[in-house]
Amino acid sequence: MKPANKLCLIAASLLMLGTGTAMAGTVAAVKANNVVLVHGSWADGSSWSEVITRLQAAGLHVTAVQNPLTLVADDVAATNRVLDQQDGPTVLVGHSYAGTVVSDAGVNPKVSSLVYVAARAPDANEDFVALSAKFPTMPVRSGVEDHDGYLTLSQDAFLKYFAADVPHAKALELYAVQQPITKTLFNGRTVNAAWHTKPSWYAVSANDQTINPDLERFLAKRMNATTIELPSSHLSLVSHAKEITDLILEASGRQP
Repeated sequence: MKPANKLCLIAASLLMLGTGTAMAGTVAAVKANNVVLVHGSWADGSSWSEVITRLQAAGLHVTAVQNPLTLVADDVAATNRVLDQQDGPTVLVGHSYAGTVVSDAGVNPKVSSLVYVAARAPDANEDFVALSAKFPTMPVRSGVEDHDGYLTLSQDAFLKYFAADVPHAKALELYAVQQPITKTLFNGRTVNAAWHTKPSWYAVSANDQTINPDLERFLAKRMNATTIELPSSHLSLVSHAKEITDLILEASGRQP
């Protein structure tokens, strides 16, 4: 990376530091009774369990998508099938890779707002691999294993880097249900970038060892998202479930 470009990225990241509260000012969220949760790579819908129970206790109708993790288009289609079943305004939430999915599926007219949790957030047809390469590679990549074109995380990398602040027993449970991804999944591009037109919220994981936290800050700032920052690993939806729930409640037009 050229020094000037690197300085620009660092400067942009520094703007996001401090209290970790919204960079976008006050956003008037549409009142929504539905929440659709989309899981990321090396996970399944059960990764949202800590958040689901809290949202249900708050009176929201919650559905977790089960992504095939084969192609971006396949995951967007799976998400749209769930969105089409909702009976009104819906908060669409994506963790990690699923930020790509919600950015594309978020143009669905049922979606009233978007929430990104330590997530990718590509622009339409953007080469996100090239964008990510502008930031240091995170250590979780050392544990990626290729099995006949499908990628998984080794147990060591999953526990040490992916779920670093999750209690050991819970992390082992999540490791047991991790879903493999196709080798080319991350190369897929989106057709849409719903964050240009839908109110957006973003939770940065400051201790993330899967997606670079500075990349997360850059993405949140670029989309002008209402942003919080948590002292969390990549799995803030598990280790900081209350804070993630509160952010979703805010995006649904409710007080946490």
